[in-house]
Amino acid sequence: MTKHFNKLPVAIATAAALALAASSPTGWAEDHDDDDDEIPFDVAEVFFELNDTDGDLGIHGKVDGGPWTKVKIEDPNERRMMVIRANGRLRRQGVTELFFESAEPTFDELPPHRFFRRFPEGIYEVEGRSQDGEELESETEVTHVMPAPPAASVNGVPMATQCDDEKLGYDETVVAAGVPVTIKWEKVTMSHPDRMGGGAGVQPPVKVEIHNYEVVAEVELEVNGEEFASVFSVILPPEQRSITLPADFIALGDTFKYEVLAREASYNQTAVESCFVID
Repeated sequence: MTKHFNKLPVAIATAAALALAASSPTGWAEDHDDDDDEIPFDVAEVFFELNDTDGDLGIHGKVDGGPWTKVKIEDPNERRMMVIRANGRLRRQGVTELFFESAEPTFDELPPHRFFRRFPEGIYEVEGRSQDGEELESETEVTHVMPAPPAASVNGVPMATQCDDEKLGYDETVVAAGVPVTIKWEKVTMSHPDRMGGGAGVQPPVKVEIHNYEVVAEVELEVNGEEFASVFSVILPPEQRSITLPADFIALGDTFKYEVLAREASYNQTAVESCFVID
């Protein structure tokens, strides 16, 4: 699916600007005289995302609070994963939000067991410096527990498993024109069961507490000769496991892709993707 899927509504543009301004960690103040003087970020999260349909894993992060001029992330072994510094005009302006996601090579290139070995469980530190020169620091616990993939359906028809070929994918889920489109999914209660899938980090499977679900639907449009995607996205509490797509959104086209994502308590998330057509 298009890359804007799986992105929470945070400052993507800011993250891109900071990436260009990133510099080496030389000169970062390593010693803190008094940890009690450090101010926590409003939000500091590091978590994993599994695309169960495509078979890939990535690491994501979100930092909110500021304005700040520097951010550093360390793994449980105190190894630096990222150092970002705002320079020039952006430094004078200050930064308040950052979202990043890593590359997500398929399991053929980076199997789950190697991915999780690369990013160990434990406490990750997010440190920074405010625009006023104050030290910022938060800790976030990262686990290898990935939710099992949600078992989804459209109007009672199980989700198509192939959307690259119309004959294999779209024909499996056809919705009659004028009929409401409802996406439902089963309650996720366990971690991923497949060691070769997303379950390499935790075996045997364990119970999980779902923090929320997210549904994203997309339709490609062409207006005045230009193509763009129209997206409907909603985050739902764990007790709600269905959503009827707005009629105005369905009226925009006839071929839709959609994603259902289960996010557990540590914010690790597992997504499944599929498609349907209106006929």
